[in-house]
Amino acid sequence: MTAQDQSLYDRVTASFAARFGDAPDLVVRAPGRVNLIGEHTDYNDGFVLPCAIGPATMVAVSKRNDNNVEVIAADFGDAGDQFSLELPLERNVEQPWADYVRGMISALQNEGCALSGAKIAIAGSLPKGAGLSSSASLEVALGKAMSALAGIDIDNTRLAQIAQRAECDFVGTQCGIMDQLISAQGKAGHVLLIDCRNLGLTDVPVPDDVAIMIVHSGVTRGLVDGHYNARRRQCEAAAAAMGVPALRDADLELLAAASLDAVTKMRARHVITENQRTLDAADALAKSDLATLGMLMAQSHASMRDDFEITVPPVDALVAMLQKAIGAQGGARMTGGGFGGACVAVMPIAMVADVQAAITAEYRTPEGNAPIIMVERPGPGVAIL
Repeated sequence: MTAQDQSLYDRVTASFAARFGDAPDLVVRAPGRVNLIGEHTDYNDGFVLPCAIGPATMVAVSKRNDNNVEVIAADFGDAGDQFSLELPLERNVEQPWADYVRGMISALQNEGCALSGAKIAIAGSLPKGAGLSSSASLEVALGKAMSALAGIDIDNTRLAQIAQRAECDFVGTQCGIMDQLISAQGKAGHVLLIDCRNLGLTDVPVPDDVAIMIVHSGVTRGLVDGHYNARRRQCEAAAAAMGVPALRDADLELLAAASLDAVTKMRARHVITENQRTLDAADALAKSDLATLGMLMAQSHASMRDDFEITVPPVDALVAMLQKAIGAQGGARMTGGGFGGACVAVMPIAMVADVQAAITAEYRTPEGNAPIIMVERPGPGVAIL
């Protein structure tokens, strides 16, 4: 167990013991993720290139002798939520974090899983609002914990699909499958090229001398507030206008001939070109061609900024600083759903110290603070500890 995981394990088990008076039956860890390239392509049946990272969510659980669930969140001052498995679950308007718990349990029940009552403590090491999938890691960790507690063996890909339904149907974010699938299926030392149509996974090794840097802009983002869902509706409208099942099936020639308003055409152009960039990026990384990868990442960010319109000025400034510091030896772009959050950069490990020093010196968050910088290697997916 890494030092980061040990600290998180100690925190979640201490929170559990303080509230419930004993040790949990089991603890589950599910990682966050960073997506190297392939943004807003997953719900368009396209391709993405994420990896699991070190920061994670841990869920500590024990079985109860009734059908009630009591859950506390260590990251929210041990705030609690209680509900019965025998009643239809509704959203908790006072505590939005609890909706991910309620939503995942509801989704498991809808799949026919006979769950038991439970005592649950949750803690995470992922920065909130950074675009590193703290919500998906919570859903996957909780799903694995609740199913294991009930003696139900769920395949990790199916677990990811159930978690996606929890976020779409209960929480209300019409997300794709990427975040949940990489949290469930991550592989140490590899990014995964995911075909979001058939959920095919292709391992792409990350060379030992290549570093992945994540820099949090300090601009906190939220997905449910309309922007994300609006982009999905625009993409679906574009696909329908071109007569294809999804934008994954379109090309620029088909787009040029389509009768679409200018904004919808821009949205579609981003997805169509991003899909090809993602395939090319996987190939470049496998060949350790960081110059080509960097070029593709720069094109991706420009497309997110100009065609998909999901970046914000502080993020654009941070990406420009990263690109300047890295030069032609790698690249940088915004990662995540947009409207703030984190940037991801890829570079030789030998450059990490200099790039980190440059960003620490030049960039300040909107509050005037130095940014959070994480240097990661791809890690494993969900596991019972």
